[in-house]
Order: sequence, then structure tokens, then C-alpha cells
Amino acid sequence: MSKYSFKDFKAQLKDGIIDKNPVLVQMLGMCSTLAVTTSVINALGMGLAVMAVLICSNVFISLLRNFIPKQIRIASYIVIISGFVTAVQLLMQAFLPELNKTLGLFIPLIVVNCIILARAESFASKQPVLPSAVDGLVMGIGYTAALCVLAAIRELLGAGTLLGFKIMPDAFEPAIIFILPSGAFLTLGFLIALMNKLMDIQKNRAAKKEGNK
Repeated sequence: MSKYSFKDFKAQLKDGIIDKNPVLVQMLGMCSTLAVTTSVINALGMGLAVMAVLICSNVFISLLRNFIPKQIRIASYIVIISGFVTAVQLLMQAFLPELNKTLGLFIPLIVVNCIILARAESFASKQPVLPSAVDGLVMGIGYTAALCVLAAIRELLGAGTLLGFKIMPDAFEPAIIFILPSGAFLTLGFLIALMNKLMDIQKNRAAKKEGNK
């Protein structure tokens, strides 16, 4: 088995944040994405919780990948994921009770988040521990970054605040639509369109470089 290199890490990081971003490219976990992004604090809390579960479940599934029968692999993954979700929720109840109360049902619903199950099935179940841990980390970073950008736009335009602090001048009239479900869909749609445009520009530049060689 070849050693894991910094080049491999860079490739995985690029996948997690840009090429295979869970929210803006693969469009996974849309329920929690749209629901918790009314403020940056909520988005950051949700993103870090998902990241923790992703890393832990990927590592555990990678360690057990040769021992889990194929016939019950999905059920096994859900049991493993639910264990880590329970641990994260208990920690949040103990140390971040207000955030836990705000996020409410969406914390236990991490168990059925498509992002986590997809990475378990497509990556962790086929790869060694280190790449699986890194995959959980970079996918978690991509998910958290997308949530925070979405939440920052919605909170700033919908409430005139950022991280709970007033940013906009007194003359600014908040656009209430941005903190409503319809505003979440509109903002996410614009972000996905922007991501697609940036990826097209990147592909065209890469194609030109190849053509000039």
C-alpha cells in the first residue's frame, strides 16, 4: 500500500470544498441546510456537529470494513453513525445547551443525513483509516463552509446582523424574506449557480493550459 502524501491531502481537500462540495455540488443534506441557516452561529454549530460525526464514523467504519458482512452493511453503518450522533448530542446538551435547544431535532436527524451515509458507503468502507479520517474532515469543512456562507447572507440581509451583532446601519430595512424558507431556497440557488460558474471557469482554464502544451 502506497503512503498517504500531502498531494493526496490536497486532492481530498479540493474535493471536499469545491469539486464534491456536499451542499453546493452534490446537494446532499438539504433539509438541515435550509432549516438551520437563519444565523451563522446555528450554521457553525450544525456544521461542526456533522464534521465530528463524519470523522468518527468514517474512522470506525474503515477499521471494521473487512468485518462487516455486505448484506448488513447499511444497517451497520446506521448503528455506528447513530452512536456518534448520540455522543455529540449529549456533549452539546452538557456544554452548549442553548445551541442544542436551538438546533433541536436536527441534531438527532444527523443519523439519516445523506452526506454521512454516502461517505461511509462510497469512501470509508473501501479505504484505510487515515484517508477515511481526512475524507470526513474535508467533507465536514466543505459542508460547514457552505452552511456558514449561506447563513451569513441570510442573517445579514434578513436581520442586519452577523453572529448576533448588528452590522447594517439604522437606515437599513431588513428583507424578511431571507430568514424565511423561501429566502433559503433563493439564496441557496444563487450560491449553487455561482459555484457552477466558478467550476466552469476553472475547467476552461485547465483546458486552455492543456491545449497550450
